[in-house]
Amino acid sequence: MTAIEQTEAARPRGTRLPRRARRNQLLGAAQEVFVAQGYHAAAMDDIAERAGVSKPVLYQHFPGKLDLYLALLDQHCEALLQAVRGALASTTDNKLRVAATMDAYFAYVEDEGGAFRLVFESDLTNEPAVRERVDRVSLQCAEAISDVIAEDTGLSKDESMLLAVGLGGVSQVVARYWLSSESPVERDTAVSLLTSLAWRGIAGFPLHGSEGH
Repeated sequence: MTAIEQTEAARPRGTRLPRRARRNQLLGAAQEVFVAQGYHAAAMDDIAERAGVSKPVLYQHFPGKLDLYLALLDQHCEALLQAVRGALASTTDNKLRVAATMDAYFAYVEDEGGAFRLVFESDLTNEPAVRERVDRVSLQCAEAISDVIAEDTGLSKDESMLLAVGLGGVSQVVARYWLSSESPVERDTAVSLLTSLAWRGIAGFPLHGSEGH
């Protein structure tokens, strides 16, 4: 059950929940409010109301709005990183790896909770703690992709990192455009098109220690 689903299940005021369940419920409510309103327009009153709790209960778990936002950001940055790592580990076929990685970004962006907006479209990127987390997850995803590129092509760490940053950047930008434009192109087709574009480039680097691709 996701945090937002727990929010829906536990919304009636007065329900006592275990601390972990309450925290997840509050995070789900906060996600709904932050995604809908942005950080600056959201108020702790709105989040408490959405969760069906009093403000003192909310403050017992999160001292302030920024603490709540950062907890959400940590959660969803980790989800993105694990999705990318899982995609890379899902196969040893490099073309399928590219497709799986592209699809991981599309799936992340398409998630109905809209958490990607907190990571890629935050209105709080001037806050150092937010900027650091966003930059870190982008770097970690690129490093995971870079490790595979370096291992399979024999390119240097720096060269592999440039390619990895490009692949990750293209994936998330196109996925966000696909969603925001309400493109009639099916997700599988969009991923296939983007994979073909990326693979035409990455396949030009021969496998390390092999004459084939």
